Amino acid sequence: MGFADELFDLTGRVVLVTGGSRGLGREMAFGAARCGADVVIASRDLGACTAVAAEIEAETGRSALPYGVHIGRWDRLPGLVDAVYDRFGRLDALVNNAGMSPVYDSLADVTEKMFDSVMNLNLKGPFRLSVLAGERMAAAGGGSIVNVSSTGSIRPRPAIVPYAAAKAGLNVLTEGLAKGLGPRVRVNTLMAGPFATWATRGWDEAELAEGVRPHALQRIGHPAEVVGAALYLVSDASSYTTAATLRVDGGIP
Repeated sequence: MGFADELFDLTGRVVLVTGGSRGLGREMAFGAARCGADVVIASRDLGACTAVAAEIEAETGRSALPYGVHIGRWDRLPGLVDAVYDRFGRLDALVNNAGMSPVYDSLADVTEKMFDSVMNLNLKGPFRLSVLAGERMAAAGGGSIVNVSSTGSIRPRPAIVPYAAAKAGLNVLTEGLAKGLGPRVRVNTLMAGPFATWATRGWDEAELAEGVRPHALQRIGHPAEVVGAALYLVSDASSYTTAATLRVDGGIP
């Protein structure tokens, strides 16, 4: 095993990825398994989680636990953490990736229900899950929590105001939790820019190309390009990194 392999080795560890059945979450779950971790795939769609878990086990030989849960439901999250410990007896890394940004025509069309749903999934759920998992990680000796945020949190557009506000809250949550769960548990933000995932399939390609033209790399990201940053944050490669924000955004202006 070479130096880089040792640095990012996750053999014997367990990584939980919320929103892990598609998009960036799916790529991060596969990446962790390829580095030796057993993984937990959690999302509202148990069928999709089960399918991805089977793919991961077939390709990597690692164990993968699918779990159906709405991350925005406060009272459902203890069951998720218990299921991880019942199956594996440990949890070493949590990736809070689940999120959503509903489409609306104007700011006046944002309803209270819509606003609350965005906050519940993007902010309240990660807080609750981080505390539940983080305290058990700390008691066992340590771990890593990665909050997947968005560049929308620092460059908000009218079309994503509730989502941007929730992700800005998640950025703050990272720093507070890093202090509250430290020194044994590290908490960091992975701030993602525009990526070509299921969420962007309906976007106009010409408008998208024009939108990313001011970026340093002048293109949208491929989902696999988030994996290196995620592996850095969940592995011992980032052992002295906490309360930090790592931007993976192609160089937004």
